[in-house]
Amino acid sequence: MPRVVLFNKPCGVICQFSPSGGKRTLKDYVPITGIYPAGRLDADSEGLLVLTDDGSLQNTISQPAKKWPKTYWVQVENIPDEAAVALLRNGVDIGEYVTAPATVCQIDEPRPLFTRTPPIRVRQAIPTSWLEITLTEGKNRQIRRMTAAAGFPTLRLIRSRIGPWTLDGLDPGAYRLLSAEELAMPQE
Repeated sequence: MPRVVLFNKPCGVICQFSPSGGKRTLKDYVPITGIYPAGRLDADSEGLLVLTDDGSLQNTISQPAKKWPKTYWVQVENIPDEAAVALLRNGVDIGEYVTAPATVCQIDEPRPLFTRTPPIRVRQAIPTSWLEITLTEGKNRQIRRMTAAAGFPTLRLIRSRIGPWTLDGLDPGAYRLLSAEELAMPQE
């Protein structure tokens, strides 16, 4: 049976086990050997990361063609109007390509929201708001590039869900090994 680990990646952690210039890595948090990330989050992003020793599952989760939904809570500068949200939903031209359609809605600040270290920058004259964005593709810094192209730069990015698995019950830096019952759940 494959081993699958859910990990709540804190800000500043690199999505690899090998040392990297003094930066924190997965090895600093997850003492299980022989598992690898199924996808990545950039160092500034937080949230759910799936680690596994099953290459087929790793490929399935990582490949956009497999259409596994990944949901993010995104704090942005200003308050997007419906036209901006529609642009994000329908696909955004970010230079190299037009993003695939996404599910996007405005949400209240997620609860419970864990403290981020370091905290995001705060500007008293510029309000912030939260979006929930679900993608089935996941190109390099895609959400940050999408929100910037729509005129609402990303301040904080937290992945809350990958397929059937969520951050529920995982504090930043915490991990848990999925049970056989959880692995038997229907997957996206």
